[in-house]
Amino acid sequence: MHKHDAATEVLTQAIVRYAVDRVRLDPPPLDGPRTIGELRAMAGHTITERGIGGLEALRVFGDVLAQACISVDHPRFLSFVPAAPTEASILFDLVVGASSIFGGSWMEGGGAVFAENEALRYLADLAGLPAGAGGVFVTGGTAGNLSALVAARYRWRQRAEGRHDRTRGLIIASKGAHSSVTSAGQAMDADVVKADADHQGRLRVDALQKLVKDLSRSDRERVFAVVATSGTTNAGVIDPLDGAADVADELGVWFHIDGAYGGAGLAAPSIRARYDGVERADSLIIDPHKWLFAPFDCCALIYRDPLLAREAHTQHAEYLDVLHAVDEDWNPSDFAYHLTRRARGLPFWFSLATHGTVAYRDAIEHTLSVAHAAARLVDDANHLELIMEPELSVVLFRRSGWGPEQYKAWSDKLLADGVGFLVPTAWAGEMVLRICVVNPLTTLDDIRLIIDSLL
Repeated sequence: MHKHDAATEVLTQAIVRYAVDRVRLDPPPLDGPRTIGELRAMAGHTITERGIGGLEALRVFGDVLAQACISVDHPRFLSFVPAAPTEASILFDLVVGASSIFGGSWMEGGGAVFAENEALRYLADLAGLPAGAGGVFVTGGTAGNLSALVAARYRWRQRAEGRHDRTRGLIIASKGAHSSVTSAGQAMDADVVKADADHQGRLRVDALQKLVKDLSRSDRERVFAVVATSGTTNAGVIDPLDGAADVADELGVWFHIDGAYGGAGLAAPSIRARYDGVERADSLIIDPHKWLFAPFDCCALIYRDPLLAREAHTQHAEYLDVLHAVDEDWNPSDFAYHLTRRARGLPFWFSLATHGTVAYRDAIEHTLSVAHAAARLVDDANHLELIMEPELSVVLFRRSGWGPEQYKAWSDKLLADGVGFLVPTAWAGEMVLRICVVNPLTTLDDIRLIIDSLL
């Protein structure tokens, strides 16, 4: 299995050709899901005693399995938060896989870690974090939020000098916070309390202040983090970061910002002022696989004081002692809850190095322009109603007279016809539509096609 023979050479050429051909597709096929029964009938049993051979496995993947996966990089994939990796990042992902790099330690992957840290520095500079800030690329926002909050709790307990070693901690967030914040609390066995948000889902500072004021003395001592969001997933709004930071400062606790989706907007001069206060974060996450044109899976987790985070996360075992013999070594495994990791930040680094930061700035500004122009199209359509002006690249709107059945039927037909992928969402207890633009190849004509289909 491990020798490169003639058959492996044929397979190598076939796989590289498949990957390059996929990158060249403009646009890629939208495709769509199939049932288990359909896939079983079409793919058969792929795992056998003798194997089906690489070329046949590739055929099954290309002809059957890949076509049962929606192309998230299609310009009319407008649901959830899409992805739009650059060709450079996709192609370099092949290199990362082929290079067999362990990205957990400096000893084994110093060159890769150096490159990843260059990309992290770019993001830290966008946020205005100090020169000493740094961190690691993890799988996604859920892993990033959890790891940051583990570090926050560690600092809280260290400061308490043993008083809170067995105290159940408490996290304060907004009702507009991502679901992963609640999940992190559950994983950590910590309580999460949420301050009220305004009618657009943005944290209300007065509600946050009142929540803190109404806490009992014992509960106030349990607080170890305040979490704000820079770009809520559902509505794309930014919490008042300065106000949230003030509350964290008053409590003397960690200030974490979840910018998994919206943090990329820091690169856009047109909206940079909306992030005022981000520079006060103790930790920040941004997912390049969302709005910074990297392939899955890639979340940047950045700490103001990474050495403290290292204390919280470093795993200790006899066989790992050699990795910690040199204090200056930067071992990415020490900055999150993981140990084994691939160098998942390298495709993002390669694309940044290839195209430059100005190209990233312009691409994000373009998606913002398309989203805001889409809002004007909605406003001008008699059958549609804009719910709020977009702050970032999310457009929320409703189709007059429609209920859940009409929305679902329309969404299913849109995908079945290969036109686009746009599923409804919930807003204030009502089913509505949501467009999220992160792909620079998405045009206003694409949006117009979607709007016209709602007639």
